[in-house]
Amino acid sequence: MRPIISDQEFQDRVQKTQQRMQETGIDLLLAYGNEVEPQFPRYYSDYWPSFESAGVLIAQEGDPVLLIGPESMTYAADRSRIREIRRLSCFRESSNPEYPGHVMDRFRDAARDLMNGKPLKRLAIAGYQLIPHFTYEEITQSLDDNGPYEVIQGDDLVVSLRMIKSPAEIECMRYAGNITARTFDHVIQNIRPGMTESQVRGLALGRMHQLGAENEAYPTWVLAGEGGNQAISRARQKAIGENEMVHLQFGARYEGYASTIGRPVIFGKPEEWMLDAIRAGYEGYEAVAAELYAGNNAGNVANAFYNTMKANGHLDWLLYGPCHGTGLMEGEPPWIEKNSDFTLKENMTFCICLFMGNRKGYGFRIEDSFRVGKDKPESLTDYPKEILLL
Repeated sequence: MRPIISDQEFQDRVQKTQQRMQETGIDLLLAYGNEVEPQFPRYYSDYWPSFESAGVLIAQEGDPVLLIGPESMTYAADRSRIREIRRLSCFRESSNPEYPGHVMDRFRDAARDLMNGKPLKRLAIAGYQLIPHFTYEEITQSLDDNGPYEVIQGDDLVVSLRMIKSPAEIECMRYAGNITARTFDHVIQNIRPGMTESQVRGLALGRMHQLGAENEAYPTWVLAGEGGNQAISRARQKAIGENEMVHLQFGARYEGYASTIGRPVIFGKPEEWMLDAIRAGYEGYEAVAAELYAGNNAGNVANAFYNTMKANGHLDWLLYGPCHGTGLMEGEPPWIEKNSDFTLKENMTFCICLFMGNRKGYGFRIEDSFRVGKDKPESLTDYPKEILLL
């Protein structure tokens, strides 16, 4: 049976948020998102905007409102777990059509209805770094006659509620991880020299959708030979050579939740430095995994990683590391870095994300999704950690 997030869990998220708003003196919270980063509105509504942007507006009491662009009412009504939906012109697509003859709500209309006569003093925006300037201006200008109020960053409030995953969220992440692992098997079985990176990407995308993914978790990339040291990239039209190392990196998204697997594969006869680097990466990976248990300090995880990579002589291959949070986004807070100082808690979810690159232009990533367990972590992707020679 496919796991899902229940209507009740969406309602519980709103209620927990309202409690936190009351504790921190926030009158209204706007959870804003767009097509690329839908995490904040999707967390409360299950709605993922397309072309347009969206927001969920929450007051300290009462039901939330989903705010959408002018063209998405039928789409939003079909998907949203929030009953009340309002169209706002400030959430329109970037080509800025005017929609003559259509009457839209303004942000202040929704705000006044949710405030129910109470004065608005503090508006928090989750997705503060995402919201475009023109959208921010339209929102604030519509409140000009409200009286004095302040706008603050609300990301931390929502992110703190999302860090520890519910049993249903964990099940969705396991399901996404299983799709990704089976997709990786399919790619390994079918990838060949002569194929372009984009063609291999097509293998992955087709298979993950066949297996039930709603989308890729992030832009899938395949990097052959030189250029494999691109930590963030996209597949090119470059053909895979007969004797090359290929950086494979992709993940499926299911019910909003991301997964990921990163592995290098080698065609033909590998050079010794390739084997040394991959072995070193797996040593670092195992050192990190041994530290991902509840009650441990995140700094211990990072120290174990960097000490291991220094000992095996590959410290200069690293760009960052070794973990970042994961969930509705493949990469979300918190990161585990050299300066991290927080306690790991059971059911926090992370990607062990070890990117390694050298000055010759070659590189790869070893990555999997994990759940922090009571005594040890659970791999949510559960993919073999071995040197893949094809």
